[in-house]
Amino acid sequence: MLNKNSASSQSLPRVHSFFNMIPSIMQDDLALTILNDRDNMFSIKSQRSHGEDLIVTPFAQILASLRSVRNNLLSLTNVPASNKRPNQSSSASRSGNPPGAPLSQGEEAYTRLATDTIEELDWCLDQLETIQTHRSVSDMASLKFKRMLNKELSHFSESSRSGNQISEYICSTFLDKQQEFDLPSLRVEDNPELVAANAAAGQQSAGQYARSRSPRGPPMSQISGVKRPLSHTNSFTGERLPTFGVETPRENELGTLLGELDTWGIQIFSIGEFSVNRPLTCVAYTIFQSRELLTSLMIPPKTFLNFMSTLEDHYVKDNPFHNSLHAADVTQSTNVLLNTPALEGVFTPLEVGGALFAACIHDVDHPGLTNQFLVNSSSELALMYNDESVLENHHLAVAFKLLQNQGCDIFCNMQKKQRQTLRKMVIDIVLSTDMSKHMSLLADLKTMVETKKVAGSGVLLLDNYTDRIQVLENLVHCADLSNPTKPLPLYKRWVALLMEEFFLQGDKERESGMDISPMCDRHNATIEKSQVGFIDYIVHPLWETWADLVHPDAQDILDTLEENRDYYQSMIPPSPPPSGVDENPQEDRIRFQVTLEESDQENLAELEEGDESGGESTTTGTTGTTAASALSGAGGGGGAGGGVAPRTGGCQNQPQHGGM
Repeated sequence: MLNKNSASSQSLPRVHSFFNMIPSIMQDDLALTILNDRDNMFSIKSQRSHGEDLIVTPFAQILASLRSVRNNLLSLTNVPASNKRPNQSSSASRSGNPPGAPLSQGEEAYTRLATDTIEELDWCLDQLETIQTHRSVSDMASLKFKRMLNKELSHFSESSRSGNQISEYICSTFLDKQQEFDLPSLRVEDNPELVAANAAAGQQSAGQYARSRSPRGPPMSQISGVKRPLSHTNSFTGERLPTFGVETPRENELGTLLGELDTWGIQIFSIGEFSVNRPLTCVAYTIFQSRELLTSLMIPPKTFLNFMSTLEDHYVKDNPFHNSLHAADVTQSTNVLLNTPALEGVFTPLEVGGALFAACIHDVDHPGLTNQFLVNSSSELALMYNDESVLENHHLAVAFKLLQNQGCDIFCNMQKKQRQTLRKMVIDIVLSTDMSKHMSLLADLKTMVETKKVAGSGVLLLDNYTDRIQVLENLVHCADLSNPTKPLPLYKRWVALLMEEFFLQGDKERESGMDISPMCDRHNATIEKSQVGFIDYIVHPLWETWADLVHPDAQDILDTLEENRDYYQSMIPPSPPPSGVDENPQEDRIRFQVTLEESDQENLAELEEGDESGGESTTTGTTGTTAASALSGAGGGGGAGGGVAPRTGGCQNQPQHGGM
């Protein structure tokens, strides 16, 4: 069991993050100090083994507030704290006195009532600490995060000529916001002008639709993209299998690079070259062998190679970014993150194998287009999956269909229960790679981290499926968003490939007469500034929260991320500010003041209703801070309560723009 309470809490200042510390404030000797100001904005700093930690998720704030009340009551009453909290307690006072009645037995009754009060509060804390935070509790944090990001992006879009495009891209890609439709106040048939206009538009659009419809594809009962069994499917029939799963004349060079698969920032492009463009097969085969997963999961090596070769053939080689090299990179990054010391002994071989398998398949048969493009063009995939996580559902369907090919079922020796469990895990993990789910994932993870931190147990207990899959989902999501954390030459190369894929989509949209998606217009690109905004608002908050979970294991990754951010910041070409905006040469950060406005209170009305003690209404902001800082951790100190226990058993009405 790793306990990081003794680890150093010092780290680099998170000046670029969407999460930032508020200014230091003098505090008393209590473990937690609650800070309130006239605007009912709320923050909590913890001094218990975590340095100064800003608690920002609503559920963790409630828990911390209750714990602070308990500590205050102990201090006031001098009642000894019990070593073990009661598992059950009556909701009524056990003092024998009606609520509010004066005490009749002097000091003894006072002490008894105080003791009962402590027990009642302990019972409440036990209930709150054991609530699964994956659903409604984390929804509070997700709503808060989205509102604050919207506010920052709205301000950012007004700060420069390129800011609007970047804000639109971030909002439409990483916020899971469904299109909202206003109900008409007047029926169309009641307005002759609207009837005539709609009739003319209908005739024109009908002709355009007839010309733009794509040829009929395969019946929807079939899975598009699944090819017929290829010639190599049963080619691994000899006694000797390739050492690294692929036949290559450069086996020695390939072996040298694959020997570094546990290293962050491996030369993945060279692996693609030395493996004769079969990087996914050799990376996955080497990882599964080194982890002895082929043995523990009873996977025949020949079957594994048959499946991986077939899977790799179903990645689209013509895609600049979403090809098998990207899948190999995400798989290798997932492998490194699973090796973090804080997670040692936490996950079972089935869970590790499921996470790696999900990384391998997570973008198979990706068309190089976004989810929103597929929805806007009424593609068959969008129709099949009802516009919801279109690509992610397709990747899963293709991968599991390939398992049915002869000689490709790598899970053939598993018991039915194991197979069902693995399938559920893989589905959950791959669906979480839909970038429009990013803020919900981040809110879930940060709520978990802060809740366990406030509980002060010293370890993070992942003792149920919800918590365990939540960590694995975020782990693979981090791996999928790991390009900005890699050495700069690798990062720059990935950026160029991704932008080219975006531009190809923009070209297709231009040719089809569609609106060009944000960041997809090759004639109006703002690559450097987009990367800075991408890191500030998306990548750094995610990685900072992950680093808090596994502290201090991810500090080097965060350092590299911040260095890469500074590089792209330095490469932004100077441009005149838009009319009406004062230029401030000293403001080279994307930071804007955020205050709690009346509209913000309305957005959280349903959360505030009935909260007599302040609740969420007092947890929606911080004093004198940016929206970035309002969500911040403590700069990396302390982690999620000290470690993970080993297993004992500005964007209103924006459509989602996922599919990265």
